[in-house]
Parts: sequence; C-alpha cells; structure tokens
Amino acid sequence: MPYSKISDFLIHLFAGLAFLALPLLFMSGQMGNEGMLSIVTSPGYWIFGLTYIGIFYLNAYWLIPALYFRKKYLFYIVTILILFVVVSYARPFEQLLQHQRHHFNPPSSGFNPGHGGPHQPGGEPPQGPRGPRSMRIDIVSIFLYIMTIALGMAIQVTRQWRNSLQQVARAEADRAHAELSFLKAQINPHFLFNTLNNIYSLATTKNEKTADSIMKLSNIMRYVTDDVSKHYVPLQLEVDCIHDFIELQRLRLNKKTQVEFSVKGTLEDKTIVPLLLITFVENVFKYGISSHESATITIQLTADERSITFYCHNKIFIPAGTPQRTGIGIANAKKRLEHLYPNKHLLNITNENGFFSVELIVLA
Repeated sequence: MPYSKISDFLIHLFAGLAFLALPLLFMSGQMGNEGMLSIVTSPGYWIFGLTYIGIFYLNAYWLIPALYFRKKYLFYIVTILILFVVVSYARPFEQLLQHQRHHFNPPSSGFNPGHGGPHQPGGEPPQGPRGPRSMRIDIVSIFLYIMTIALGMAIQVTRQWRNSLQQVARAEADRAHAELSFLKAQINPHFLFNTLNNIYSLATTKNEKTADSIMKLSNIMRYVTDDVSKHYVPLQLEVDCIHDFIELQRLRLNKKTQVEFSVKGTLEDKTIVPLLLITFVENVFKYGISSHESATITIQLTADERSITFYCHNKIFIPAGTPQRTGIGIANAKKRLEHLYPNKHLLNITNENGFFSVELIVLA
C-alpha cells in the first residue's frame, strides 16, 4: 500500500475514533468506569457515532463528487434535505442521552421521573397522568448534522482546488516542454539552413515569393516565442501558423509530393491550446515526404458551434538505418489534452499498412 494511502487511512481512523470519544468526554464527569462501559456497549452510542460517520462519508465521497461537482445541484439539495429529515426524526443525540438518564436515574418506588419529586407509597403522584407527548427538536443532532455536511464539503472543495492547481502546474510544465521541443525542431540549424537557403535561391532569381517567405518565417518565430506563452490562443492564430509552416515546407518539396490543406467552418470566437495542432503537422512533414517517391499529405480542419475537428493523413517514409523515434511530441500532445481538455476531447491515432493518420475532436 502506498505511503499516501496509509497516511490517509490513519488520519481517517484517528478522526473517527476522536469523534466516537467525544460523547465519553462529555459525560466523563458524571460516570465512573462502569458507567462509561455501559455507554460504550449501548446501541444508542453506536447509532449516534455511526450515523454521523456514515453521513460524512456518504456526503464527502459520493454525493459531492457524483452530484455537486457534476452540477446536479437540485438532486444534491434534495438528498441533503432528506438526510436532514431522517436525522431530525431519529434524534441520535437525544437517544444517547436517554440511555445516560436511564443508567444514572433508574426508576424507583419513591421517584417517578418527570413528575416533580418523591411521593408516598400508595399515594397519587403530584401531577395527573401524562398526556400524549409531542416530539421535541434535538438541536444538538441537527447542529452535528450541519457541521458534518459542512466539513465534508470543505474537505472536498479544498481537495478539488488543490487538484486544479496541480493540473495547471502540470499543464504549464507540459506546455513549456512543448514550446521547447517545437522551438528546437523548427529553429535548429538544419531547419534554418534549408529554409534560408531556399529563400536565398528565391532572392537570387528575384522571385516575388522571397519577401513573403521571410514574413512567414518571421510569423512562425513570433508565434512560438510570444503568443505561445498564453494558456489559450484564438484558433485563427494556430491555423495561420500551420499555413505559414506548410508554405515554408513547400519550398523544399518536389513535384511528387502533394499537400492538401483545407479549413472549413467559422473560426471566430474559437480558442485552442497553442502549438497543439501544429505538433501533428510537424510530424506529418517529418515522416510523410520522400525525395524519390510520390506522396500525398492531407491536413483538414473543421470548426462548428460545438467542436473543432482536426485530421491529417500521410504515408510513412523512414529511411533505412534511421533510429526508431519515441514520438515525444505526440506523447506530449496527449498529456496536454488530458490536462486541459479532460472528458472534452477524442483522439484517434492509427498506424497501419504504412500510413499514419490522426483525428482529433475537441469540444468548443
């Protein structure tokens, strides 16, 4: 058993024993060892303790995660009110006190509880016979119930807040790693040499694409170093970066390689985690082009009111002798999706028959 689980178990065990000891401490001044043993062995004592312990765990570890955190507030409130009625009717604390009164004030021939004092044997009690007794409100039981519910809520809300902070910290670390990985991939000497060499070739022929190519490279550098520092960026910025990246890659492609890039739908008011999609695009050009074979690269993005769908497909070309890659970029993208889009994304990656494809759906 992991250390954290053992410590949690010990904390819960200590807290439960401490709560069960409270009634004994409360009544310790009125009883000896025999009286305390009588209380501990009484059904009322265990009903009192297990009632509130059970309510705590029911609320903290089932009702709050299953109803409150899933925004089913009405069902949560109704359940809490039902438990409140049950506790008000059962009166656990009052039942415990009744056992104490019975133990320390047993009925006798000279004393009739609740009728003002002793009377002579054979005589009439000072008061007439009791009428129907109305149920009293057990204030202590109600107070303990409210405190139990509040304690469970405080613990779970604090725990969720801490988990959220940890998720944000992990996401920040993953994002920083993604920035560094992408920066290394795009700004390494090989990439700069090829891109600048192609731009130089355009310049020597006074090609009109020279200035445009320099601008695209500048845009990519700016996006990687500046805009990517944000948690989320407009989807249009990511698409623009993908477009510029593809256009720069075209400079080194031969006529046998076809690139099909399409964007459908409305990108306005849509945001996405920076460098998420371009990670897959980079992978396409890393393994999807060949200097001597025909190849077709397909990259599609569709945005609607509810979701953003990204798809890419390519044939895999891995030259002989090339070491097997670990796919760090894609693995990092998976982690970022899990942290930043929990239960809000669907990622399908297939690698079959020499073809690689990625389909990613993110709920907008």
